[in-house]
Amino acid sequence: MSPRVVVLNYGSGNVRSAVRALERVGADVELTADRGAVAAADGLVVPGVGAFAAVMDQLRSVGGDRMIERRLAGGRPVLAICVGLQVMFTSGKEHGVTTPGLDQWPGEVVRLEADVVPHMGWSPVEAPEGTVLFDGVEDERFYFVHSYGVQTDPAAALKQDTALAPPLVTWAEHGSRFVAAVENGPLSATQFHPEKSGDAGAHLLRNWVTSLR
Repeated sequence: MSPRVVVLNYGSGNVRSAVRALERVGADVELTADRGAVAAADGLVVPGVGAFAAVMDQLRSVGGDRMIERRLAGGRPVLAICVGLQVMFTSGKEHGVTTPGLDQWPGEVVRLEADVVPHMGWSPVEAPEGTVLFDGVEDERFYFVHSYGVQTDPAAALKQDTALAPPLVTWAEHGSRFVAAVENGPLSATQFHPEKSGDAGAHLLRNWVTSLR
C-alpha cells in the first residue's frame, strides 16, 4: 500500500507541483487542511511561498500550527518546504519586523547577505553524515528561490540539551552560508524546492516517502 501523504492546503502559493511530484514517487496524496486527514496521514508536507509573516498568518487561520505541533509531539513525520522550513524556526525578521515562528528549532530567519537577492537557481549543498533525505544525491544541485534564510546552526544551539540528538543540518551558500535542510526526528525541512529540482529532487522526495512505510 502506498504511504498516505497530506499536503497542507492553507493558501500558500501553487502547491499542485508538490502534489504531482509526491504522486510520481509513489505516495497517495491528498491536498487538504482537514484535521482528521492531517492526523491520520503517514506523512504531512507543509509547503510555503511568500513572506514569513503571511505564511504564519495563513497557517494559523486553518489551525495548521496546532496540527503540525500535534503530529510532531506524537512522532509523526512532517516535511516542510521553502518558507515551510523557515517558519519552523523561532522567528523571522522582514523589513524590520520580527514575527514569531513555530519554534521547533532555535534561530532567526534574516535577509541573505549577498550581492544579488533573491537567490534564484541551482546550487550544491553540503549534506551531513547519516543523512536520510540526501542519501544518493549528496553531490547534486537543488533549485532555490528565496531572499531570506537561517545563517546560524540549530544543531550547535541544541547541543546543550544532551537528552536529544541534535538535528542533522545541510548547508548551502549564496553570499554566505545558510541552512539548506534540517533532519530532526519526525521533522524534516528543505529551503529549496525538491518538487522543482528535477531528478535530484524526485530522489529526495522518494527517500522521504520510503521512510514513511
